[in-house]
Amino acid sequence: MPPEVTQYLDGRVRLYVGDLTEHAVDAIVNAANSSLLGGGGVDGAIHRRGGAAILDACRKIRQHEWPDGLPTGEVVMTTGGLLPARYVIHTVGPIYGRHAGKEAALLAACYRNALELAARNGLRTLALPGISTGVYGYPAEEAATIVSRTLSEAIPLHPGIAEVRLVFFNRQQCDVFVGNQQFAA
Repeated sequence: MPPEVTQYLDGRVRLYVGDLTEHAVDAIVNAANSSLLGGGGVDGAIHRRGGAAILDACRKIRQHEWPDGLPTGEVVMTTGGLLPARYVIHTVGPIYGRHAGKEAALLAACYRNALELAARNGLRTLALPGISTGVYGYPAEEAATIVSRTLSEAIPLHPGIAEVRLVFFNRQQCDVFVGNQQFAA
């Protein structure tokens, strides 16, 4: 696993650079599209590495819970399949500029709801990508501020969550996050 680059919130938030699908945690968070049926980027990597069990579980969710697709900011959980993570928490991030100014609230909801779902299920460790900062076009600088503020508020509400890993695809993404984060002291 790539070396840790820095920590926040008394070590409960740790930053990594590398492949999200390599993290052996209770759950990894998938930046999914609303169909839940796989796609590109992080979503495609999770489905490819995790295998058919994840897609099968997502199809059942679509059939029984969200027939019109998972709304932006909401979360669902499936098996981790062949991943080293036990579970995958799927969330749909906002497409920048397409939510009538509600993008920040929706991005915060992705992170807040993922932590809430993990806590409700007794999970202690999570690994998350930079939701919406890829093809969905969310500016990484703005996302860093929103994510760090959201985690600063949400993590203390869930004492059972021991570690939240923010996993960046490359060093540049991580550096942008570090330069724009606003974690509580």
